[in-house]
Amino acid sequence: MIWDVLVIGGGHAGCEAALAAARIGRRTLLLTASPHSLADMPCNPSIGGPAKGHLVREIDALGGEMGKNTDRTQLQIRTLNTGKGPAVQALRAQADKHRYAEAMRRVVAAQPNLTLRASMVERLVVDRTRRCIAGVVTESGELIASHTVVITSGTFLRGKLICGELVTEGGRHGERPSTGLSRELADLGLRLGRLKTGTPPRVDARTVAFSHTALQPGSPTPLRFSFDTLPADERLTADPLPLYPGVERHAWATQMACYLMHTTPAVHDLIRANLHRAPMYNGAITAAGPRYCPSIEAKIVRFPDKERHQLYLEPEGFDTEWLYVQGMNTSLPEDVQRAMLRAIPATRDAAVLRAGYAVEYDYVPASQTRASLESRALSGLFLAGQVNGTSGYEEAAAQGVMAGINAALASSAYAAGQQQWEPFLLPRSQAYTGVMLDDLTTTDLDEPYRLHTSRAEYRLLLRQDNADLRLTPLAYRLGLASRQRFDAVEAKRAAIAETLRTLAALRLAPADSLNVRLVAQGLPPLDRPTTGLEYLRRPEVGGAFFAVLGDDALRAGLPDDVVEAVEIEAKYQGYVQKQLAEVARAERTESLPIPERVDYRQMRGLRAEARDQLLKFRPMTVGQASRLAGVTPADVAVLLIRLRA
Repeated sequence: MIWDVLVIGGGHAGCEAALAAARIGRRTLLLTASPHSLADMPCNPSIGGPAKGHLVREIDALGGEMGKNTDRTQLQIRTLNTGKGPAVQALRAQADKHRYAEAMRRVVAAQPNLTLRASMVERLVVDRTRRCIAGVVTESGELIASHTVVITSGTFLRGKLICGELVTEGGRHGERPSTGLSRELADLGLRLGRLKTGTPPRVDARTVAFSHTALQPGSPTPLRFSFDTLPADERLTADPLPLYPGVERHAWATQMACYLMHTTPAVHDLIRANLHRAPMYNGAITAAGPRYCPSIEAKIVRFPDKERHQLYLEPEGFDTEWLYVQGMNTSLPEDVQRAMLRAIPATRDAAVLRAGYAVEYDYVPASQTRASLESRALSGLFLAGQVNGTSGYEEAAAQGVMAGINAALASSAYAAGQQQWEPFLLPRSQAYTGVMLDDLTTTDLDEPYRLHTSRAEYRLLLRQDNADLRLTPLAYRLGLASRQRFDAVEAKRAAIAETLRTLAALRLAPADSLNVRLVAQGLPPLDRPTTGLEYLRRPEVGGAFFAVLGDDALRAGLPDDVVEAVEIEAKYQGYVQKQLAEVARAERTESLPIPERVDYRQMRGLRAEARDQLLKFRPMTVGQASRLAGVTPADVAVLLIRLRA
């Protein structure tokens, strides 16, 4: 049997890639060394945050599973940046770590066209004549043929775990690394790099003095990542252990708290006194770690004048005593970690259940990968997740969806003997996922990549509330969204447009009866005639305005998501139109394709630096070429002239 798509690795990228390919209708095999650790959360058990939460909503809009699975298993959810504009507001949830993995395993097991097997891949099988992937050979010597292969190896490629002087081989705690794949990728001519990530200590909640922490509660009102409402029987219903304070029980969900505490001068002194034992500073670790999620020792060194740093105690589940010490990632020796925790009032007597550790691992710099996530070195070989140099569950899952889609599309072409196929790509103006993939494939990374809202030029167009409007029609055409879901999105789009038209035509006069209703809802009274749309544009006017108008003025029963979208569109219409105009101008050259085998060496007028960068990255479009470091507007002008000629 020849599989259409074979996915190596069962992390967040691997699960999403396998599900996407299977849902498109391809025969898909998911290989992982540990089937019971699917979608594991070796770092903090949280999903979302600025830009990351946007990715989760895009994954959901494209038919992925991360949003639904978080909704099934969340123990806390809230909206971040509520005091800022809608472009940067984002959901963040704490998930029950173990139930998240269990729920994802059930989804994978129930998915038609998808088979899950326990196996470690030792090497790749290559058709040297056609320069394409042909399958894999497992550790046991079994040959498995496949038209495409997606590698989602996470931190397992030659993974090394480091805690002070203790160094062991592993991809994460208790799991051995993959060494054969690194060798195989290098033999294919791929350049490998080395990166680092880290985890903090875990402590026993029964030994924590919560009275010395500040409660960080979840949302009192219903929130969810998925645009679909989960059936009641799919949502986790669990009673937290009684040792956690701040639990709030709502009709829609139980919300556990997280707990804020801070480092102390004694902690900082301990770290400085032990830098000679810190692998990051004594030469034991040479790989670069994530700049935006640094270890606690790096924070103390980089910010010597800062008196304290925030730390959060985050439950790992409803019925576990394990607490994750967010903000204390470290590879310092275990005895130093214990002393650090003893120097903080809340954890003075805390029992350490697992010490923090760093992970060093191989990755494939994504300059060797197309925007479709197919390797330039070998047709049919796709890479997704941390193997591409990214950090974060959300970045990995979004890459997994895109790699799964494109592997599914490519497998049909390759099975038919065709060498060319049309990849599924998302431009920067349409999705944060597109921003991330464009960044990865046009940049030389020297640290793990993390997505931020500031990376997106058109972030007002890429809000978390409109991901379904942007992407679900595409998912429907791919077979990843049902007709019912597509119709619901189009009904939402029509309702938003109709409501905006109604508000623009609605004349409001400063009558006493209307002003009384407005003031009762905490809204400013009218002092002059205006339209409903103009009134809604006022900064101090919110969704309560719709309750004042009632069903007489607007279509009855507007859903909350329509109300939210109408308010945003009304308030930011000028800015949105400006960004749309910028997108239209940029698209004149942005999407102009560059032939894969164009010979830049023969292009007269290109500077040497630009020629080197273009040869190295092989951009797929003129827009991608324009964003390469070392390629100037003058070089782009030369490129355009030569392409048109």
